[in-house]
Amino acid sequence: MLKSIHAALAMSVITLTAFGASSALAAPLKVVASFTVIADFAKNVGGDRIDVTTIVGPDGDAHVYEPSPADAVAMAKADIVLVNGLHFEGFLQRLVDASATKASIITLTKGVTPIDFKPEFADADAAEGAGTGGGKTVTDPHAFQSIANARIYVKNIAEAFCAADAEGCVSYQTNAAAYTKKLDAVEGEVKTAIASIPESKRVVITSHDAFGYFEHAYGLTFIAPQGVSTDSEPSAADVAKLVKQVKQDKAAAIFVENITNPRLIEQIASETGIKVGGTLYSDALSQPDGPAATYIDMMHNNIRQIKGAILGS
Repeated sequence: MLKSIHAALAMSVITLTAFGASSALAAPLKVVASFTVIADFAKNVGGDRIDVTTIVGPDGDAHVYEPSPADAVAMAKADIVLVNGLHFEGFLQRLVDASATKASIITLTKGVTPIDFKPEFADADAAEGAGTGGGKTVTDPHAFQSIANARIYVKNIAEAFCAADAEGCVSYQTNAAAYTKKLDAVEGEVKTAIASIPESKRVVITSHDAFGYFEHAYGLTFIAPQGVSTDSEPSAADVAKLVKQVKQDKAAAIFVENITNPRLIEQIASETGIKVGGTLYSDALSQPDGPAATYIDMMHNNIRQIKGAILGS
């Protein structure tokens, strides 16, 4: 009788120990994403094996964002922190220092071929530090505006998750492959839409110079009154110069951005006679019930708005 009780207790201990171990393994990876685009990529790769906290939320501007105490707490608890890099997140180093996080900081632009600011913005943005808190750079950080680069972000995320959670690696790789196919399809749609726009009409005005990678990849020309960073207002002379350029280049459409004050664009629209064509999503996704709640939705929205404003359809 005693032997059977001891055996039962031993089995209970083994079962509970195994249960405890499996419960620990089942705990999701705590992931912090610096802004919404990266958070969306992470969710598509990680699925239910991760728990994502986003620092700069929907419609937020990472160039000028000021971290909160809650952000520092999230960073301190994180297993992995996913960031854009290329000096996009001006707040990042302060937040890493304040949180004393031990998390792996994964820079998702690793493997991306960076492009420089446009010449008209390079000097000003380098002097201002492009929102980095003073560090000089002439590199455009908005690499995610190219869908080819988005595929690199996704690959880097899958590798980071596999390194942190080997048991989930097959799941992460499978999810990344499925999501990459969706990105391929969207890129095909973007290229088809732009091909339908006459070359003479492929000039677009936006609030700040956030679409350089999109321009480089897909053949539209973007003109902006502000450089890569939004942390300073353009001067009256800058705006006057842009208005003159717009008239010369015969821009076909003008857009506000979800992260910037529309006043400047409305002024330029008024002075050039070009009607505002809608809202483009540049550095942040929309609210969940908006037209750009995911990265794929953002790309669909932006190309639909551009094509519709230029072709009137």
